[in-house]
Amino acid sequence: MNALETKNLTKIYPAFTLDHVSLALPGGCVLGLIGENGAGKSTLIKLILGIIHRNEGSVTILGHSCPEALALAKEDVGVVLDEVGLPLCLNAQQVGKIMAATYKTWDGELYRQLLRRLSVPENTSFKDMSKGMKMKLGIAAALGHKPRLLILDEASAGLDPVAREEVVELLRAFVRDEDHSILISSHIVSDLEKLCDYIAFLHKGRLLLMEEKDRLLEEYGLLLGSRAQVDALPKDAVKARRSSPYGEEALVLRELVPAGNRVSPISLEELFVFMVKEDNRL
Repeated sequence: MNALETKNLTKIYPAFTLDHVSLALPGGCVLGLIGENGAGKSTLIKLILGIIHRNEGSVTILGHSCPEALALAKEDVGVVLDEVGLPLCLNAQQVGKIMAATYKTWDGELYRQLLRRLSVPENTSFKDMSKGMKMKLGIAAALGHKPRLLILDEASAGLDPVAREEVVELLRAFVRDEDHSILISSHIVSDLEKLCDYIAFLHKGRLLLMEEKDRLLEEYGLLLGSRAQVDALPKDAVKARRSSPYGEEALVLRELVPAGNRVSPISLEELFVFMVKEDNRL
């Protein structure tokens, strides 16, 4: 069963449209949302969570269809948004007491372990915490009620590299249980590359692609050569191209490139940049 599905999910604003986004997160997997600022990542997550009203489409969470999905699955869904919405006057210890009264599945000992692991002070008021510390408290609170699905919007925002690595390890441990799944958006593509099983590229409110990460990295490659070398490639092999100080760079489908051409691996970030530039030309 898919942990999360959207079909033709649409939100229309005067200056922006999230346009018929359909994606699926298989159970036991991590799906990463990649997109530039304003691509629609946060809008998509807010639609999934029912924070804003959709104009069209459907959402299914852990087998439950919206709008009743979140009410039915509340205990099973942990959420951390880019702005952690906790009262400014509370400290971590007080947050734990409120969560214990909110969730039947709350595990106070697990929560305290997470606070220690993430170096979150228990007696510091939320208003006095750094952005990164607030985010870590939000992650501990989301995991403390033992959800099956985590939804994270820019969860590594404000974290230093050491703290980001700690959070990535924590999320990896979470999905070792095949009943656990994660939807995560981030500007830090390297974190998603370490963590995700599936990748979705959003650009200007449209889903450019959704695919298994490993398949994407196997399917696409980067070829560097002269303009004449790139021009000589089969047209179907070249998905996008750009000029550089060292010659011509081409995003290519590996299987269509003739033997004798050297194709280098490509990162998710490079792949996304190529696809966005190509899409902007269409």
